[in-house]
Amino acid sequence: MLEKSYRVIAETGIMARPATQLVMAANDYDAAITIVYNHQRANLKSIMGVMSMGIPAGSDIKIEVRGEDESRAMSGIEDQLKRENLVEELDLDTRREA
Repeated sequence: MLEKSYRVIAETGIMARPATQLVMAANDYDAAITIVYNHQRANLKSIMGVMSMGIPAGSDIKIEVRGEDESRAMSGIEDQLKRENLVEELDLDTRREA
């Protein structure tokens, strides 16, 4: 399993369009991909799951990836998050509970 933590920097958080783009990117991989926010977990391949989390700007999230193509999946999800300017990666020293 791979996991990385991020802080949401997009003013709108991860809502509507950004959530849809993430779900579409996650569905390109066979690996199980989970987003964790505020002690809640959701399948990143489920738009309803991601939208129901209501992730606002300034939040800390974690992405967990398990499966055969987990390295490729993590790289692709991270690229999508950064391309859309949604997050910044958290250093170990600045992590809060995701």
